[in-house]
Amino acid sequence: MTDTTAFPPVVDAATWRGELDKLRQREKAATRELDAIAAERRRLPMVELPEYTLIGADGAVRLADVFEGRSQLIVYNHMWTDGAEWQCGGCTGYTSQFTRLDFLDNYDARFVIVTSGPIEEALAYRDKVGNAMEWYSSSESPFATDVDAAPNTGFGVNVFLRDGATVYRTWHTNGRGTEQLSHTFPLIDILPWGRQELWQDSPEGWPQRPTYSGWLDSPDIARMYGNTAAAPS
Repeated sequence: MTDTTAFPPVVDAATWRGELDKLRQREKAATRELDAIAAERRRLPMVELPEYTLIGADGAVRLADVFEGRSQLIVYNHMWTDGAEWQCGGCTGYTSQFTRLDFLDNYDARFVIVTSGPIEEALAYRDKVGNAMEWYSSSESPFATDVDAAPNTGFGVNVFLRDGATVYRTWHTNGRGTEQLSHTFPLIDILPWGRQELWQDSPEGWPQRPTYSGWLDSPDIARMYGNTAAAPS
């Protein structure tokens, strides 16, 4: 538990309700703006991609076949260092959220992970940290570089649309743009103390610590969810 004496001021219920209503106006405005952004996203043009071959658990697979018959595909490009015991903690923690994705079937869509590492290493790491998504490797393809997630450079989210065997790229984001797909940060952000990171605008006396220091690292994820999670210590 955080050791602090910083708390919001205590007011009567009517005052609290009035302040909440003022904030709610801004929250609703932000929601409407997000709706407008989503509407603009649906009107984006797209670009046709060449035929890529990725590596899955059962061997080589065309990008068009990664859709598994669906029309839409979301790909998270996971940062990767060949041979490392632990991969990027941010990516590992971020993707650990996505454990129940069957609802995407109703939207003719699928969500997978692609990493530039060898498929054997990737699948072993997936099991080690208890990731529930399906993983593919782009180790023998320029795919990652072409979708702005080149090996040893970073991570990203890309969205694709398939028409038969032809695949189009429709959307991309990286950095903090991926937060909108997360449930962890929205939950933390509604807490009275928020993320407690130094960069945030918080009242004086609020608990704050270095950025990222509260995030779970890859070993933490493995202990919680991985294939050794239940092993005796």
